[in-house]
Amino acid sequence: MADISRYPFVRHLRGAATTYVQHVRSGRIVHEGVGAAFWFRPQTAVLSEIPVDDRELPLLVRAWTADFQEVIVQGTLTFRFGAPALAAARIDFGLDPSTGQWRGMPLEQAAAVVTETAASWAVDLIARVDLATALRQGVAPVRTAITEGLRADARLSDTGIEVLGVRLVAIRPTPEVEKALQTPAREAVQQEADRATFERRALAVEREAAIGENELANQIELARREEHLVVQRGANARRAAAESAESTRISTEAEAVRTERLASAAAAAERLTGAAAAESERARLAAYAEVPQATLLALAAREAAAHLPAVDQLVLTPDVVSGLLARLTADAAGSQRGRG
Repeated sequence: MADISRYPFVRHLRGAATTYVQHVRSGRIVHEGVGAAFWFRPQTAVLSEIPVDDRELPLLVRAWTADFQEVIVQGTLTFRFGAPALAAARIDFGLDPSTGQWRGMPLEQAAAVVTETAASWAVDLIARVDLATALRQGVAPVRTAITEGLRADARLSDTGIEVLGVRLVAIRPTPEVEKALQTPAREAVQQEADRATFERRALAVEREAAIGENELANQIELARREEHLVVQRGANARRAAAESAESTRISTEAEAVRTERLASAAAAAERLTGAAAAESERARLAAYAEVPQATLLALAAREAAAHLPAVDQLVLTPDVVSGLLARLTADAAGSQRGRG
């Protein structure tokens, strides 16, 4: 707002860099401009202050579609007073010379004009389409219609208002309708999720079946290999038994041959020993044949003495001597017959 200094009979006004100040006296413009500063007399001065900076204005429009559904348009408008002198002539921006405050509410009045004009263009466009089309097209057609309508509006241009931009954030139906419209999409998403879940489960079942078949094939292959192993072990055992039997047979035959050869050698040795003994006996008897009888008797007596038990005293009776002589006589006769 303008800064007004009070002095006796006069006042001093100092404007801001973003405000246009106009001083009218007796129907004539005495001072005007952005950031103006001047002296004036409160009894004769008519002061106006118009902001020339950009203004943000929230926009909330309720409209009905062609199929009688309510929608809400939310956005923001940006405007400024491009011709502040025109705005001062069309809208009361008058200041109190004592306080420097507006006498009325000029900004609210200008905002109402801009908002109502924008709402009229939005309502006119939405009324020509149904709800589904309005929601499908989004905010772009409505934003274009509002922008073009505001910039072409004669009342705004005559008032010195310039619309710098229109930003719409959403076109939404009522909560009940919005929920009803979201239901098919949600159901479609849920169906897609269920389909993905079923496919995942089916894939898991297929993989489990494949794993089971693989395990069964592995077990069959393992059983077949075990069967081959048992057969091979049996063949190896039979081969080992046959080789052991063959080795035993060969050992037995070798032992039999060895025993036979030892027996043959023993028999031959026995024969040779008997023959040698017989030959020795014949030689001994031949030697006895040439020995006199008295010598033979003496030898017989020595032989008999060698076979008698050891005694300390010997008593010879006639019976003993006659018996010994009879035995010696018999041995001598036998020797004679052997020589004969």
